Amino acid sequence: MSHNDMTIYEHIGELRKRIVISVIFFFIAVIFSFFLAEPLIVYLQKADEAKELTMNAFRLTDPVKIYMQFAFLIAFIITSPVILYQLWAFISPGLSDKERKVTLSYIPVSVILFVGGIAFAYFILFPFVVEFMTSIANRLDINQVIGINEYFQFLFQLTIPFGVLFQLPVVVMFLTRLGIVTPMYLVKIRKYAYFVLVVIAAFITPPDLLSHMMVTIPLLLLYEVSIFISRISYKKVLEAEKLQEIESEQS
Repeated sequence: MSHNDMTIYEHIGELRKRIVISVIFFFIAVIFSFFLAEPLIVYLQKADEAKELTMNAFRLTDPVKIYMQFAFLIAFIITSPVILYQLWAFISPGLSDKERKVTLSYIPVSVILFVGGIAFAYFILFPFVVEFMTSIANRLDINQVIGINEYFQFLFQLTIPFGVLFQLPVVVMFLTRLGIVTPMYLVKIRKYAYFVLVVIAAFITPPDLLSHMMVTIPLLLLYEVSIFISRISYKKVLEAEKLQEIESEQS
């Protein structure tokens, strides 16, 4: 049954089904993630960026809070392919066979880009940020007492946004396929997009030029890659429309 043949109640029922499946898989992943959270937290505390820092818990609940946050984050990453597939399954009846195949291929790419964005922020940017912060404290002769909750909250605030921002090429490709954006439009708003990306980079990096450039340049490159991908997608959309016109004229 296509989406056009479904009533509003059938749409709601289908959406509820997809949400229930996603929630069930998520809670299963949370149980599995409880076994992964502890070694990951220990590893991050022994990494080069943190091994010279003494972690402190200022509240009894801080270790449990961090443990649960890691468990849920790991579960979300594990479940993200299932969630994206359920989203695809919900909208796929309204797509052509070719569009179904193309949009289905976005799922692994999206997950890889999300993990890649987090990895880039942690392995490339985060060490410079920690070094910058500690160097300022040393110059001011300040003895840093670092809370484990504050340390990992700062780590999340720096890495997770990059996982989201690295989705830009996939989002642009998807919107181009839907006809919502075009490469010409992305080129037209390039200077405004650059400004927004520079502001975002300023918010998530410390106030030194090197860290800011290390964030800004990859974000600008991501936007240019998105334009390139949009051009390819737009070309395929035009070819599909032309082929459809030819088929309609022959029939």
